[in-house]
Amino acid sequence: MGLVTAQLHQSEIGDILERVVAGHAPDRHDCMRLLKSDDVHLMGMAARHLVQRRFGRRATYVNNIILNYTNVCITDCTFCAFYRPPGHDESYTLDISQIRARVKTAHEMFGIRQVLFQGGHNPKLGIEYFEEAFSMIRDSYPGVGVHALSPSEIDMVARVERSSTAEVLSRLKEAGLQSVPGAGAEILKDDVKDVISPKKISSSNWLRIMREAHSLGLPSSATMMYGHAETASDIADHFFEIAKLQEETGGFMAFIPWNFEPGNTPMQRDGLVDKIVTSEFGSGGIQLLKMIAISRLVYDASIPHVQSSWLTNGVGMAQLALQYGADDFGGTLIGEEVVSCTGARSTELTGDIIRNAISQMGYEAAERDNFYRAA
Repeated sequence: MGLVTAQLHQSEIGDILERVVAGHAPDRHDCMRLLKSDDVHLMGMAARHLVQRRFGRRATYVNNIILNYTNVCITDCTFCAFYRPPGHDESYTLDISQIRARVKTAHEMFGIRQVLFQGGHNPKLGIEYFEEAFSMIRDSYPGVGVHALSPSEIDMVARVERSSTAEVLSRLKEAGLQSVPGAGAEILKDDVKDVISPKKISSSNWLRIMREAHSLGLPSSATMMYGHAETASDIADHFFEIAKLQEETGGFMAFIPWNFEPGNTPMQRDGLVDKIVTSEFGSGGIQLLKMIAISRLVYDASIPHVQSSWLTNGVGMAQLALQYGADDFGGTLIGEEVVSCTGARSTELTGDIIRNAISQMGYEAAERDNFYRAA
């Protein structure tokens, strides 16, 4: 303990970490100091103290399938290797029978407890498509949760229907939607979005749709994609926009930071990576651990769960993330197609592999459901 105290006193961020451990959440100025500090190990020690104080040595995961229902998209994000424009030879949209078959196979083979339902912004898909899919899943497999459609996808459905996003959310909830994934946030700064995703919804609309979901009793996750055109100040603003909404609604269950993968993206294809990627926060493992630790330090008192982000950083880094403030390993993600299109790494794990990975770090693995409730 004396050694830790000495390290805190010698560190430029020791005062922040002492306050956080004592129960005082960092403010934006503190967050900026953390982002600019290289003392990632000490951040991790403080974050590990917080997460173990809350959860002990237990780490959760969800046995799920990610159902990428369509790759047709009109948003043209420069960081996405998955999408295809309407009419492209490689475009696809699953029909309801194909969705049923995929869920049935995953349930029978793997005993999934969640369907993560996400895809492109397809202007041909009306709300009835999603209502039929969600009601089919919930009616056929009542023990399987439906975690579906990012705010930007909700906005797309509303535009197709010429309806409000609140009405779309209400109808989808009635059909079986149970929670909303946090994709599409990227960095909640419009000048950053103007560079990497100019056709996607604005930061204020992402927050508004999440507010509407929470008001309807639909909890959600929140995400952050770093390592592209953002600054440290942009990241700090992102953290605190989400913190502000969480203080208002309490609807975020988890926060998931992940890094930009440039492989096979339009940004890489057009030779723009070096021009657009100006962030000091690259894709290295040390940056992941830093973001995980800061996420725990900022959100420990407000957003209970921080996910380890194995999908973009691999199992080994996700294991280390458990020592830096993460308490959830994420999902098995059987059938994942979005990140796999970047060629980054394998994007499927079995429950056995995740349990073993957690156990190797000296933690107890606990399978959870859609709402982070352990089985």
